[in-house]
Amino acid sequence: MSRIAETFARLRGEGRVALMPYLTVGFPERESTLDLVPALEAAGASLFELGMPFSDPLADGATIQRATQRALENGVNLASCIETVAALRARGVAAPMLLMGYYNPLIRYGVERACADLAAAGGDGWIIPDMPPEESAELHAASAAHGLDLIMFVAPTTPDERIAAIAAQASGFIYIVSLTGVTGARASMSADLSGILDRVRRVSDLPLVVGFGISSAAHVADVARFADGAIVGSALIARLEGLPAADLVSGAVDFVADLLGGAAAPSGGV
Repeated sequence: MSRIAETFARLRGEGRVALMPYLTVGFPERESTLDLVPALEAAGASLFELGMPFSDPLADGATIQRATQRALENGVNLASCIETVAALRARGVAAPMLLMGYYNPLIRYGVERACADLAAAGGDGWIIPDMPPEESAELHAASAAHGLDLIMFVAPTTPDERIAAIAAQASGFIYIVSLTGVTGARASMSADLSGILDRVRRVSDLPLVVGFGISSAAHVADVARFADGAIVGSALIARLEGLPAADLVSGAVDFVADLLGGAAAPSGGV
């Protein structure tokens, strides 16, 4: 059983949903991720989505765009993201860690090489928002060969027949995009969140994890009524932006601890 599967099985037994923070590798400083991930794991975060900086983050809103640009200025690239995963494992991080980003850096690095290196570093998979299932064969095969999960996306606008095709290729969990548009904190969750989750559950037994727009404990609690996990990205990045260096880790821990109040709600997941 993979680290991802073990994590969701354990959380189901505990009656909790997964809280998955997103952190841009190398933001706000090049080494910040090495301090933030262990602290947030100790605070109760279940999995980590680690952003690979890229010049054209087309699925991301202004907050993550700023973080990505800062990380690029700090000299972070795909190779250093993989090195960060290895360093975090060496520091004792046990939670699943997935690299999130865009396909062009993997093509330049080499898809097979990237998968081999990420697996050797102790990574668990990829989240690639600009990778449509019709073009995922090479990355899917290389990921599977190295024991990595390739996370697939379903959006509110995805038709049922396409959901079935996506579910047939998915592993680890399915990323449910809660709304149309780019990433960014929102005041409220989609009124039809349960509807899209029900549509996916008809064709998949994988855990369903909701992202885009989640920014508060109330949002996490709302997600927990229907799904298996919640991803919090822009709201956490925005919190980090406003913190002095001396308070970076403690401020992030306080924010995640507050969100975990929502994660304790009974899950409607698998």
